[in-house]
Amino acid sequence: MIEAGILHNRRVELLAGEIIEMTLETPIHYNTAKRGAKYLEQLLAGKADVRFNGPITLENSEPEPDIAIVRLPESEHNNRHPQAEDIFWLIEVAKTSQKKDLELKTTIYATAHIQEYWVLDLSTKQITVFREPQNGQYMTQQIFSKGMISPVAFPEIQVSIEQLLN
Repeated sequence: MIEAGILHNRRVELLAGEIIEMTLETPIHYNTAKRGAKYLEQLLAGKADVRFNGPITLENSEPEPDIAIVRLPESEHNNRHPQAEDIFWLIEVAKTSQKKDLELKTTIYATAHIQEYWVLDLSTKQITVFREPQNGQYMTQQIFSKGMISPVAFPEIQVSIEQLLN
């Protein structure tokens, strides 16, 4: 469809086998995601590739998470997008997309066995952390508004919640 020009100039994602129009990105959404990616690049230098607004390939979905933390080397993804086994964790920034990010994408990511998924909610200034995927859902869900979080893949790293949300 892309090659045929059917989706030309349209922002869409393939989610659970359906083509879904992406919500318009507000300036605060874009800036929060961009600053978050830069911050995580500093924290994870030499440990992981931090991708910003790029697609990933899952079984029946090709979402574009705001931030994807994936295995090195970066050159591994010259000929293909990161797949589930390449992904340490995913982050979505939500301003107008909370329903899609907290429901549909949570199911897609849990089904793909993505070990960790964070949703930065700009309306509530909270981060929801999903972990332990099992049978298409995450077994644990925690909400944070301040302090530090250590990702499962990098327990020695401390991520500042305030820095991600500001």
